[in-house]
Amino acid sequence: MEYLEIYDSSLRDGGQGEGISFSLNDKLHIVSALDRLGVAYIEAGNPGFHPKDQEFFDRARTLRLQTSRLVAFGSTRRKDASCDADDSIRALLEAGTETVAVFGKCWDLHAERVLGATLSENLAMIADTVRYLTGQGRRVIFDGEHFFDGYKANPRYALECLRAAREAGAVCLCLCDTNGGALPEEIEKAVKASSDMASGAMLSIHCHNDCGLAAANTLAGVRSGAGQVQGTFLGYGERCGNVNLSTVIPLLELRLGIRCLPKGNLALLTRTANEIAQISNLPLQHDMPFVGRSAFAHKAGMHADGVLKTTRSFEHINPELVGNERRFLVSEIAGRKIIAKKVEKIVPGLAADSPELQEIISELKEQERRGYQFEGAEGSFALLVRRVLGKAEPSFQLVSYKILDELPYDNGASATATIKVRVGGRLQVSAAEGEGPVNALDKALRSALEIFYPQLARVQLVDYKVRVMEPKDATAALVRVLITTTDGKTSWTTVGVSNDVIEASWLALVDSIEYKLHVAKELE
Repeated sequence: MEYLEIYDSSLRDGGQGEGISFSLNDKLHIVSALDRLGVAYIEAGNPGFHPKDQEFFDRARTLRLQTSRLVAFGSTRRKDASCDADDSIRALLEAGTETVAVFGKCWDLHAERVLGATLSENLAMIADTVRYLTGQGRRVIFDGEHFFDGYKANPRYALECLRAAREAGAVCLCLCDTNGGALPEEIEKAVKASSDMASGAMLSIHCHNDCGLAAANTLAGVRSGAGQVQGTFLGYGERCGNVNLSTVIPLLELRLGIRCLPKGNLALLTRTANEIAQISNLPLQHDMPFVGRSAFAHKAGMHADGVLKTTRSFEHINPELVGNERRFLVSEIAGRKIIAKKVEKIVPGLAADSPELQEIISELKEQERRGYQFEGAEGSFALLVRRVLGKAEPSFQLVSYKILDELPYDNGASATATIKVRVGGRLQVSAAEGEGPVNALDKALRSALEIFYPQLARVQLVDYKVRVMEPKDATAALVRVLITTTDGKTSWTTVGVSNDVIEASWLALVDSIEYKLHVAKELE
């Protein structure tokens, strides 16, 4: 096989995942991202079930897609209705897509106990629907729902369902592991048995991840004859999700040598993953294969040392192939060479055997003993290095701050902060209201400092995380605060640690300002 079709169902199957709710504009933006990546098909919704999906297809008529084709999704006709009287089938046609996907039951248990139909009635529902849509000029993909469970329970009937769809005109037969419970060897056996039934139609594989085997099962399906892979881009979906296309695509291209994206587009994979995660308002898992921030991150000294000598020692591919990057993490268990390499980027020319580097390592270990962690706060690490070397004099001194938090409130601000800072010989006092004490403190600090440092007007906080270090200490526990800040050109993360969450936030805020004034300006 030289080429395989990718069929993305993020906007339909992925939208069924817990915590996901796509707006119309979200769906349009995701379509653009997937089209830029180069997937063959984008299943964009069920217009017969969701009015919002019908609105999407109306808007989608104006899209000028370069590589992808939109697909409307629906079910076979109802048991006691004709196709031309079925509202959901009418909605499929009104969606206006050249290709439609319809699902039908391939498990006798579902046909009889869920639909309340006889086995012959279910076959007629499949055949009638595919034949009707084909007669209306549509290319039909038949999604054999619960195919693998059906094949285990009654292989002859599951294959009869595929035959009914194929003989009625389906151009693609999708074999679905809807419950996500199949094993790779079961996938291989059933796909091979389906090949004869396909009779010229393409076979597709659609796996869910309930046993953590979706990627392995998908590859088993491809090796057994599937020419199309269905999934969702970040594995979003019902229960444990669908197969993650951002994992399967590079496996197909780089491991099996099967092209499934336009030439060169694999390098867009990580960018697309971050874009879709942002649109979905869900963080991209840092340890996600290929596209996660930690996918090519090295922390242990021995691992990092090996990668510095030859990347193949602890990396299965070059991260640039998927648009990701190699990272060396700073921590107390990192080797001297790794810390020296990180320091070299901050202060070029510092020798690896210098006493200054040893002082930096000692300070790093002391800070981590106190609860700090710098592998996710490289902004604070850069400042630590400069402070040890005497290259980061404070840009201001805190004289005092006072925060009032009150309930109830009716002005959109629950807290007020007053701050007094000294810059050089000048004293500056500022106050601000905010949505909570940290927001108010952040605003007051920036207001006070922008008089002296106008460049801070472009700086804004974009992420704020709090981690309780010792839950057993309850409300007196040590907390670690991570703050991510941007100036519109670059972003950086800083850290603060204290038993007082406000103080921890303050320490991270101070580092975020100092980084901009001491480090970011050197990168501009």
